[in-house]
Amino acid sequence: MEKLTADQYRRIAEIEEYLRVADKVKRLVAELESNRAAQSNVIQGISETLARELSQLRQRALTSNIGTIADVAGAMSVMAGRGGGLNMKIRGLADGVNSLVMQLDAALKSASTPEPKKGEKPA
Repeated sequence: MEKLTADQYRRIAEIEEYLRVADKVKRLVAELESNRAAQSNVIQGISETLARELSQLRQRALTSNIGTIADVAGAMSVMAGRGGGLNMKIRGLADGVNSLVMQLDAALKSASTPEPKKGEKPA
């Protein structure tokens, strides 16, 4: 079994942290969906929490250079913070979460692949 570099371990830990945030966002979107009929202040509170989480994710992702995570999180943050149709907001946020998780899984797989040794040709 080939070993990973220290930089790869750091990158894996960073991606796993993003996955935890994405999981939290996914739970908030599910909570928003289950509270469709709730009072508007409940819906607004969940939306504000989503916008805050996604904005923080975007800020952290800008410094780490992992795919387009920052772009997706930024667009989702704006979507969560805006008013408008709740159904469209929920659908857009759910699609965004799926996109985030897919990109993070791909980045995690890439980071977990051992680098070829010097002198070897990549497979």
